[in-house]
Amino acid sequence: MAMNSGTTKRQREMARRQRQQEKAAKMQKRQEEKRTRAANAVPGEDPDIAGIVPGPQPRDDDFDFELP
Repeated sequence: MAMNSGTTKRQREMARRQRQQEKAAKMQKRQEEKRTRAANAVPGEDPDIAGIVPGPQPRDDDFDFELP
C-alpha cells in the first residue's frame, strides 16, 4: 500500500511543464545574451582580458579615497 503524497498526478504534470517552460525561457535568454555579447565584441580582442591595462598597478595607499 503506497502512501498518497498529497499531490495528484495532474498537479505533478503541471509542475513539470512549468519547470520545462522556465528552463526553455532561461536557455533562450542566455542564447540572446550570447549573441549580443558576440555582436558587441571587438574583432581580434580577447573578451576575457578586454579592458585590462598592462604594467604596474597602483598600490593600495595610492588611492584618493578610503578603503573599508
